Amino acid sequence: MKVLHVYSGNLFGGIETLLLTIARGQNLVPQMQHSFALCFEGRLSNELKQSGAEVFQLGNVKMSRPWTVLKARVKLKQILRKSDFDVVICHGCWPEAIFGSVAKSNNIPLVFWCHDTPQAKHLVEKLAKLTPPDLTIANSFYTQSSIDLLYPKTPSEVLYCPVTANVPQDKQAVRNTIRNNLNTPENAVVIIQSSRLERWKGQSFLLEALGQLRDLPNWICWIAGGVQKTEENDYFQELKNQAQELGIGDRVLFLGQRSDVANLLVAADIHCQPNTGPEPFGIALIEALYSGLPVVTTNIGAALEISDESCGRLVQSGNLESLSNTLAELIVDPSIRLKLASFGRAKATNMCDPQRQLSSLYELLANLVSSYLRLRS
Repeated sequence: MKVLHVYSGNLFGGIETLLLTIARGQNLVPQMQHSFALCFEGRLSNELKQSGAEVFQLGNVKMSRPWTVLKARVKLKQILRKSDFDVVICHGCWPEAIFGSVAKSNNIPLVFWCHDTPQAKHLVEKLAKLTPPDLTIANSFYTQSSIDLLYPKTPSEVLYCPVTANVPQDKQAVRNTIRNNLNTPENAVVIIQSSRLERWKGQSFLLEALGQLRDLPNWICWIAGGVQKTEENDYFQELKNQAQELGIGDRVLFLGQRSDVANLLVAADIHCQPNTGPEPFGIALIEALYSGLPVVTTNIGAALEISDESCGRLVQSGNLESLSNTLAELIVDPSIRLKLASFGRAKATNMCDPQRQLSSLYELLANLVSSYLRLRS
């Protein structure tokens, strides 16, 4: 089965991590051959090519420039006619709005992989709604709950993202190296947040909670995630100023965009992502569990499907006292951290093991293609 994944490719976050996992896991389910069609070149296209994946460039697309949309649609049409793809997957509303109808017009089953909760109010969502897919895949039950706003008559399935446990073999050596490079003492308790620099990811809320713990010794905070949009630069400057104003500027390290997040996680002790808005899924949370970190996050969105008292702590969204008290408990008691870590790895594997999840993806797509062919015969 030949599968073409269609996406923009200009940023790097959870969807990009998923696409790389699919490309790098090609040998896990050899019945599926994955190719990728992207509009923008950058880190995603480079890493996909490095993994050996087939990558098609559709050209830079801006909906405000209709001719770029037309050229990209023509390019995709040519690709579909030259290559014998069995199914096309559009990742998100933007590629669905622009390219969904191209797949349909070429009589290829169309899948919409939903990575966020649609509201059907934004122009892009309204355009995407015009081309109902043959199947929708939701990255969580939380995300699935909103899909009917776009496609009430399209069958939907929940498939947790396959996430690879990129844990280094010699964890202690990696831990020592990372901490030495970041001037972090071995006995310091490191709280890490590794996510996009978006306000709803809760970096500011985390700093506010840590500000209440300024008198608690022996903790350091690492914030991993770089500026990818203009508005993110403003937020980044606000975070740096906030840390200084709270009196914790010397205990918060802003690490920028990193390609060694797995190593950072091994070198840390607690993962905290206190979202102020609901998380559609949370690959970063799964990666932290794989690395043996207790996960502290807020009790909204798909975080409720990932973290619980066995592997982390869920705090009430917006409750500063609850967050600071939870962090203080984990900072001062390594036995609690160790207990949570022992259950976290198993939970991550149970939810997101790449072999199982990619096998489930194959079953979904094979059933779709079979049904599609029966209807057309």
